[in-house]
Amino acid sequence: MKEKILITSALPYANGPLHFGHIAGAYLPADAYARFERLKGNDVLYICGSDEYGVAITMSADINKRTPQEHVDIYHNLNKKLFDKLNISFDNYSRTTWSGHTKTAQDFFLDLYNNGYIEKKVEDHLFSKEENTFLADRYVVGTCPKCGYDNARGDECQKCSASYEASDLKNPRSKITNSPLILKPSTHWYLRFDKFKDKLNKWIKDKPFKENVLNFSKEYINNLKPRAITRDSTWGIPVPLDEAKGKVLYVWFDAPIGYISATKEWAKKIGDENKWKDYWFDPKTKLVNFIGKDNIPFHSVFFPAMIMGQNKEYKLVDDIPANEFLMLEGKQFSKSDNWYIDLEDFFKNFSTDQIRYYLASIAPENHDSDFMFKDFLSKCNSDLVGKLGNFVNRVLVFIKNNLDKKIVDSKILLDEDKKFLNDINYLIDEANNAYSSYKLRKATQIIMELSSKGNIYFDFKKPWVLKKENKTDELHTTINLCLKCIKALSLISFPIIPTSANEIYKLLGFNDDLNNQNWQEVKKLELNVNKSILEPKLIFKKVEGKMIDDEIDKLKDTNEEKNLPEKSYEPLKDEITYPDFDKMDFRVGYIQEAHKIEKSNKLLKIIVDIGFEKRQIVSGIAKSINPDDLIGKKVIVLANLKPTKLMGIESQGMIIAAGDDVKNLEIPFLEKVEKGSIVS
Repeated sequence: MKEKILITSALPYANGPLHFGHIAGAYLPADAYARFERLKGNDVLYICGSDEYGVAITMSADINKRTPQEHVDIYHNLNKKLFDKLNISFDNYSRTTWSGHTKTAQDFFLDLYNNGYIEKKVEDHLFSKEENTFLADRYVVGTCPKCGYDNARGDECQKCSASYEASDLKNPRSKITNSPLILKPSTHWYLRFDKFKDKLNKWIKDKPFKENVLNFSKEYINNLKPRAITRDSTWGIPVPLDEAKGKVLYVWFDAPIGYISATKEWAKKIGDENKWKDYWFDPKTKLVNFIGKDNIPFHSVFFPAMIMGQNKEYKLVDDIPANEFLMLEGKQFSKSDNWYIDLEDFFKNFSTDQIRYYLASIAPENHDSDFMFKDFLSKCNSDLVGKLGNFVNRVLVFIKNNLDKKIVDSKILLDEDKKFLNDINYLIDEANNAYSSYKLRKATQIIMELSSKGNIYFDFKKPWVLKKENKTDELHTTINLCLKCIKALSLISFPIIPTSANEIYKLLGFNDDLNNQNWQEVKKLELNVNKSILEPKLIFKKVEGKMIDDEIDKLKDTNEEKNLPEKSYEPLKDEITYPDFDKMDFRVGYIQEAHKIEKSNKLLKIIVDIGFEKRQIVSGIAKSINPDDLIGKKVIVLANLKPTKLMGIESQGMIIAAGDDVKNLEIPFLEKVEKGSIVS
């Protein structure tokens, strides 16, 4: 029976262009999951849209001498074009300025208000005379009341980490214009989130959320307090109360309601205005919110509470695969600091599937990751061209030159053939598991593992020799299994690189798109024996080093020295002599298992084979290294370190890593040296 799956991605704010950090965090993972679930035959609805209200919009519009509507129109269209270029398969991409959203958000407010969850308060708020508006915390800077740092943010000091109310800042000023701010009384309506603590705690305790999402959310729930849901502005959804003239709903309040209004708009577009109810009012619907980690409380705490306060039984979220941040060459993407990629130029030089594959391969699923230009070149050339593309091309060219372009049948399977076929089926199932659990990095590894196995099998069987020796049955079996492998590769790569996967699929003589196929049917790996393959062609283009050098030069050229962070280095430790060093016994270790330790966000428990015995090592690398990426790797282990206990777990050594802090560590991996070898 079809499962009903409602997928959302965080509504991008229509106040600036998107960058690859956004795509890797909330949009590509959701799209791959949507494509996978459609392949599985499920009833999938993928919803998103532009978030278009808020003080930031009015400020930016004023600076650029536009109306707020003109301003959001520009960025709504700009971001929608980027999604189209990236082949993101939304069923509807809406916007919060459409009329249906206004009524939906106002109905949400009224239910909460009439049910006693909203109260009115008069309090002092920071006001800018120059901009003639009250400013939200994130548009305020000032002197920290704790340490005196003179450019502290409105809610937290980035120097001493103190938290406070924006009104506590000394010498507060506008972040946009630097104009001074005053305190001015204003009436606002507050949502009593504290009244939802018990309901939220009961609801969230058994949720299958990521550990970081679950722990953060539980702590947030325990500290809930009333939160303002209205602002003084002319740009926003009017508060539906006679006494609230000049007040609008706070943008954080109305934005997640946009998931519901966008679904209503979708239903209207398909000519069945009540169809949206089939998803939002069906408790069997699986609702998945794809977001970045900065959006966690809004989706795991605030929006669920808002739904709990409704008279209608809206669907509560089932899973929140919140990703960490994607950096650019070690720094945060920032248009204002000229640290970004010009996406219009980037798409002229590189294909959509090259970009999608690379972003999937470095997806920041469990820790922050880095978009590195040299790594992009390496992954495109080594993985897509050297492994996947090479295997497909060499098999099809062989068929063209030696088998009259005909798809041949398999005959008797030898042991190596049976093993190869088992490997194919096993890796299809592993890809299924990876996509089901939103693990794009794992999926790319599986695609490359299957590509490598295909190349190894082709080389081992040497079909050119079989042809020369007239071993026709064995030759046909070899080529048939290679074609089955290519079909499997098209299937498991489709959610990530749909255009290339479809091209590969059609080269095998299939007329239809994979969009219209079923995972289980394709998994059978049936071929049209005796039908002709299409003319072989190269699916992936090689990325030239000069193209990457040009991208790096652009980044350097737009960054003056003053904008670049100064590098500070730790001072050298006290000098030692060789006998001190000689006491340390470094060995090559082969990692067999790696798991995150419960209740710790930085520790991994790792099982390492150092040749003569296995060791259990607890390592503080979880913020930088995905445990799945360690399996099967050879590392350097300090083997004679005295055992100790970390969080009650014994650690029998230390894995050598390099980096400035726990969020920026790299582990040197070894390839040719045998496990147990001495490192000197």
